[in-house]
Amino acid sequence: MNRYGLMAQKHWARWLPARYASIEDPASFFSDLGNQVVERIDALALSLAGDDQPGEGYLGKAGRLGQARHQAEEIVLADMVLLDPEPGTEDDPPGPPAQP
Repeated sequence: MNRYGLMAQKHWARWLPARYASIEDPASFFSDLGNQVVERIDALALSLAGDDQPGEGYLGKAGRLGQARHQAEEIVLADMVLLDPEPGTEDDPPGPPAQP
């Protein structure tokens, strides 16, 4: 499982518990989801980067490609991985209850 699949699994387990519980094989599901995320990020980053610019040097191109990848990752993660919490989960305290 890649880092995106692991990120999704942790996020869904915490913030989408009903949806997470309905997944029959979480390891396979999140492994597949992670691979889909990588493919979408790669495709979107290429699209956002556009064509090489006339006279663009190495550093300019590296910056443009890096910015496009960062933007693509932000878009895809919001769309596929870091989904909005299920109702009621935002009120739950994270982790174990505090000791008095």
